[in-house]
Amino acid sequence: MTLHPTFKLGSQQPPRLLSIPKTLWRRRRTLILGIFAAAVLAWWISAIVHSRSSNSGWIVQTILAWFALGLIIFRFLPTKGIKNFITGCETSVKDRWFDLPSRVRIATGWIILLGVVFGSVFGIASHSKESTERAIGLLGVLVFQLGFWITSNNRSHIPWPTVIVGLLLQQIVALFVLKTDVGFSIFDWIITLVRTFLNFTSAGIVFILSEEMANENWFILHMPPSILFFMAFVEAMYYLGIMQWLLKKIGWFFFKIMDISGAEAVVASGSPLVGQGESVLLVKPYMNEMTRSELHLMLTSGFSTISGSFVAAYTALGVPSRNLITSAVMSIPASIAISKVRFPEMEEPVTKGVVVVDRGEDPAKAPGNLMHAWFRGARFGLFIVGQVIGNTLAYLSLLALLNNLLTWIGRGFGIQDLTLVLILGYVFYPLAFLIGIPRDELLPVAQLLATKFVSNELLAYANLQTLMESDNPLSERAYTITSYALCGFANLSSLAVQSVLIALAPDRAQVIVKVAFSALICGYVSTLQTAAIAGMFL
Repeated sequence: MTLHPTFKLGSQQPPRLLSIPKTLWRRRRTLILGIFAAAVLAWWISAIVHSRSSNSGWIVQTILAWFALGLIIFRFLPTKGIKNFITGCETSVKDRWFDLPSRVRIATGWIILLGVVFGSVFGIASHSKESTERAIGLLGVLVFQLGFWITSNNRSHIPWPTVIVGLLLQQIVALFVLKTDVGFSIFDWIITLVRTFLNFTSAGIVFILSEEMANENWFILHMPPSILFFMAFVEAMYYLGIMQWLLKKIGWFFFKIMDISGAEAVVASGSPLVGQGESVLLVKPYMNEMTRSELHLMLTSGFSTISGSFVAAYTALGVPSRNLITSAVMSIPASIAISKVRFPEMEEPVTKGVVVVDRGEDPAKAPGNLMHAWFRGARFGLFIVGQVIGNTLAYLSLLALLNNLLTWIGRGFGIQDLTLVLILGYVFYPLAFLIGIPRDELLPVAQLLATKFVSNELLAYANLQTLMESDNPLSERAYTITSYALCGFANLSSLAVQSVLIALAPDRAQVIVKVAFSALICGYVSTLQTAAIAGMFL
């Protein structure tokens, strides 16, 4: 288990990255920041000049440069008046808003949401020939939400503002990324950055094997180094305090706009970055005090998305990284909304009203320096690689055994090639329809959805790429929607993650076991809902 120093909201200890000698910083702060600002400004001007041939390449450089310049400028501006003005406006708007009856507020939220949804489906130009294909995705979202409302643990306690905001965020992210040049440029830059970052592992592959081997597009060759490198990087970011700062900021965003507890916000926002097992460690000291709804949401958020360390594994199979990253981001608000419909909060969370990132470890056991943290991360990555390879081999072998047994039984009834995926393919047939898959491609996609649920998303993506290389590949629309629908950890093998929560919160073991399967279904449907919404824009 990896260990990190404690970092809490409001802590006065700065991240180690900023550990400039205090005397030098106090005496020359203005000069240091001025030099840095001048360098950023010079870089931005040069970037603008050299990106004249690009239609939108300057957008990312401009955002990054002026974000950094803004941080520096506001260190010297009197911000107290601005803060008071913003706080006053926020308070005034909140007071006026909450003076309205609850039903009026909820009705207004639904009207705004439905306006955005119907505008996305019918009001935006699409490459799809028929708007009915996109409308089916809308039907799917409605069916998913209705299903969880019917099976809700307590319908009278459903926090509808949280649900509405979650659905609205999904729509906004999809609209921003898939239908605007700015959104596409930003995500394209992020994807390029991630791809470039993970490609540095080729240096290690060349050293251990050869340059010729490094150029081979083999999954087993590129997946382990990428995971090791990413986990080492994450550990280093923890040591420097950057990961805590990032998670705190993202968690604060979801905490503010979706009215969830601080622990829920941190785990939900951390799942795509560090994974479903590691994200719960961020709030370790509070696990034994968590409510049933909080535990359900934490599991759901982990099941609904993937972690950054697995992006390279899926892209090595040929899956577009843009689809993976967009799906992972869209599934965060979806998992929160769906979980709160299925298991609404009926107690008072301990972390209600505060965002806390606290792993609860002994500072004496923290890494001694940056390289120590880096190598510890690599060691933890080795554990993850072992799990991925071991679980994949075990499940593929088990699946082959079950399929062989079913084929043998089926031949007794005159049925050839009867397999578990074939059976579940028909069971998942309605799900493939509800996410907007064209009718003549429903069965192969349904079988992929079944493979993901029974085995894992890794095998499902491998089968998807095999299908795309066959004589009868999926259409572009079906392929894109399917790549979104498979992007999550919600499968039967992932139920083992509940053992991590039980180890952290033994007093809540019975509750965790009871809500785990419900969270698995919620996480699975969250990913399907993301795919359905993405299909509305195709």
